[in-house]
Amino acid sequence: MGVMSNGFMEGSLPEDLMKVLLSLASNWGDKFDAKALQVAQLRGAMTNEVYQISWPRSTNMEAVARTVLVRIYGEGVEIFFNRDEEIRTFECLSMHGQGPRLLGRFPKGRIEEFIHARTLSAGDLRDLKISSLVAAKLREFHHLDMPGPKNVVLWDKLRSWLGRAKSLCSSEHAKEFCLDVLEEEIREMEKVLPRDDQEIGFCHNDLQYGNIMIDEETRSMTLIDYEYANYNPVAYDLANHFCEMVANYHSETPHLLDYSRYPSLEERRRFVHIYLSSAGNRISDTEVELLVDDVERYTLANHFFWGLWGLISAYVNNIEFDYIDYARQRFQQYWLRKPQLLGTSGAPL
Repeated sequence: MGVMSNGFMEGSLPEDLMKVLLSLASNWGDKFDAKALQVAQLRGAMTNEVYQISWPRSTNMEAVARTVLVRIYGEGVEIFFNRDEEIRTFECLSMHGQGPRLLGRFPKGRIEEFIHARTLSAGDLRDLKISSLVAAKLREFHHLDMPGPKNVVLWDKLRSWLGRAKSLCSSEHAKEFCLDVLEEEIREMEKVLPRDDQEIGFCHNDLQYGNIMIDEETRSMTLIDYEYANYNPVAYDLANHFCEMVANYHSETPHLLDYSRYPSLEERRRFVHIYLSSAGNRISDTEVELLVDDVERYTLANHFFWGLWGLISAYVNNIEFDYIDYARQRFQQYWLRKPQLLGTSGAPL
C-alpha cells in the first residue's frame, strides 16, 4: 500500500546512486557515460517510486542498452517494517528464483534486476485467466521455505501499530476511530479467527495489483515488493488480495474503495479452488468451502491492518493521498462486517 513520494529532479540523480551505477557498469565491462543515461519513471508502484534507467553498451558489432530498475524508498514507511529484514527477504526470495535480483544499494533506495514484464492494472485482477495465474503463483509463494521463525506475526503487528497510532493521533481521531477499544478487538479476533488446523505460510501480505507482474510472452507471474512479507495464515493473505480488488490507486480519487467490486462468492470459490489444486492435488468441495469461509473471516483482520496503516500514514507521510478517509473506509468495513462474520456486536456506541 501507499502512494508516490518525491523522486528525481529532471536531469539529476543522487550522487550515491550514480556511484553504484558506475560500479555496476564497470563490473559488467560497460562504458558508462552519465550524460547518456535514459531515466523513465514507471507507474504501478505505490509505497516506493520506481525508475527504469538505461545506458548504451557495446557488444561486438552492435550497440545494446543495459537496463536496471531503481527503487526510491517512500518517506515514513520504516515505521511499518524493518528495511534490513526486507532486504534479507528480497535476497532470500531471489535465491529461491522469486522476483528480481538485488544489484546494489544506496541510502535512499536500491537497484534491482529489470524484469521484462508489465505491472498488472486494477482491471487485470478481474480477468479470469490472469486471476488463475495469480492464484497458482500465490500458492507457490506460500510454500516457500524461508529462514527464521515461522510464527504468525499478524497479532503482534496489529498491537504494535495500535500503540503507534495512539501515540500519534489527535484526540479527535482517537475518538473517531475508537482507539480505546481496539485492543479488545484484536484480542477477540486472535481468539476467534484462527483454527487449530489452519495453514501457515510465507505470505506476501500486500498483494495489490501494483505488486504483481506478468510476462506477456511466457505468461509467468512475478510477485514484487516484500516489505510486509512474513509468516501468517494463508487465509489472511487471500483475504488481503480479495480486498485489494475494490481499489484503483491510479484513478483521480486513489483513496476511494468501491466495495461493489469485491469478488462474488462464485469468484472467491473459483480462486480458492485453483489455489488449492494448482500443485495437481485433487481438492474436495468441502476443502474449498472451508478455506473460502476462513478467508472471508480474515477480511476483518485485513481491514483492521490497513485501517491502522492509513491512520498512522496520515501523520508520518506527506504524500498526496487521503490516508484518513482511506482508514475510515477500512474501519467502516470492519465494523459493518464483524456482526455478519463473527456473530458479535458491531461498532461501539
